Amino acid sequence: MAGSPASLNAQENHHQDHDKDRDHDFRFVPGTLVVSRTVYEGKASTITIGQTLPLGCQGGLTGLTVNVPLIAGGTTAVAVPCGVASDNGEYPNLYDSHNVFNNAGTDGSFGITSPIFLDNITADGWKLGTLPVPTDKIVTSFSSKSELALNRSIDGRSITFMGYAGGVGCGGSTVSPTAANLLDVSASNTPGVCDPTNPVISTFVSNPVVPAAYYRSVAEVDADGHLSITHGNAYSGDNGRAAIKGGNGLYYMVGNDNSGNLSKKQVSTTQDGVNLVNATGAELLYPGATPALPPNIEMIGRLEFGSDKPGKDTNFRGLTIFNNTVYVSKGSGGNGINTVYQAGAAGTLPTGSAADLATVPLTILPGFPNTTASTGTAFPFGIWFADATTLYVCDEGDGTLVSPAVNGNVADAQSLATAGLQKWRLIDGTWVMQYVLQDGLNIGVPYSIEGYPSSINPSTGLATISSAHR
Repeated sequence: MAGSPASLNAQENHHQDHDKDRDHDFRFVPGTLVVSRTVYEGKASTITIGQTLPLGCQGGLTGLTVNVPLIAGGTTAVAVPCGVASDNGEYPNLYDSHNVFNNAGTDGSFGITSPIFLDNITADGWKLGTLPVPTDKIVTSFSSKSELALNRSIDGRSITFMGYAGGVGCGGSTVSPTAANLLDVSASNTPGVCDPTNPVISTFVSNPVVPAAYYRSVAEVDADGHLSITHGNAYSGDNGRAAIKGGNGLYYMVGNDNSGNLSKKQVSTTQDGVNLVNATGAELLYPGATPALPPNIEMIGRLEFGSDKPGKDTNFRGLTIFNNTVYVSKGSGGNGINTVYQAGAAGTLPTGSAADLATVPLTILPGFPNTTASTGTAFPFGIWFADATTLYVCDEGDGTLVSPAVNGNVADAQSLATAGLQKWRLIDGTWVMQYVLQDGLNIGVPYSIEGYPSSINPSTGLATISSAHR
């Protein structure tokens, strides 16, 4: 692990009220909706065609091999592939053929940071105001669709979301910048969980290369637009998806980690791998606390099915709290069981030390998918309880297209059958799906985007709504 606890603790105050950065005339209006969004700010010069990606990946276009210490002594060799920029930083437009997101095909860690906006709108769609979140405090990663989920706190006084904030870079001493247009931040290490097999070394051009690392941070915003941020070291190498403030005043989070190159065996036999396994899935974070370091990162529960790599079966995306109970959903990844889980005993919010939280059971709600076959049939994301016997689940579909189109629709049969807003009822102790709301979602129906080139226009509205909150 790069950086001692002393150096990490010496950074700026981790729970900050950024009142000076907000518009003092802004206020969320009671009885309205809040929608999160981000806007890409990059330009052609943001990326240079042919440059090595991620930035600083030391093996250049051919990759490299690193030797990772084993817990039992000695080292194990791990290949770390690098990529290359196949296009520049231009967003798709009518004037040329460039498309910044072509780089995702040649850089497995690709993403670009972008600013966060919270729109306050009426129930019928009129925008009342926008709260821009300062980009030097926290950013998101364009174009991830699994980030920026909003949750209202249990006491109804604030909303929370997750993003990225710079910390001391792995193997360095400089605090990484927090800003828009940084490359591959969403796959970077966190300052406290440094994986040497992660190809993301830096996020901005520098000579010599400056190591970078980013906290997965929780932002809390109250009705007057006051912003406070708490940093965490979970989700190294991947992204935090959602956070909610429980009735006990603590943050509960979901996300995924480990975009490095350790094999299943190497994960369990190296300290770096063990740290990753114990810093993902469902997490607990104390507002205002100094970011915890391994082994004290407070991961809630453990799951491992079959021959999966440890830590990957808790690739959680959705999150809610109902009747003082935490519920999470898994709807992505090719392993594990895609379904809805309860974390711990009903009526009890998980708390305690990291060792205590590791023993918390994660149980599938009776009636929901409970086999590994669900990775091809169930894709739950947002979840919301209307009452103790009524649960709404947003299923985003499998993303599979068919050609030629059937009656103008390119979604496959699986998405057409289950994608949308599902209603479930608890009947005699078992959850039973009642129906799926799809009208108006136009699942799989191509649609045009103004200003897009004809080569990628029309697009396809296959992914559906991903959150469900009152």
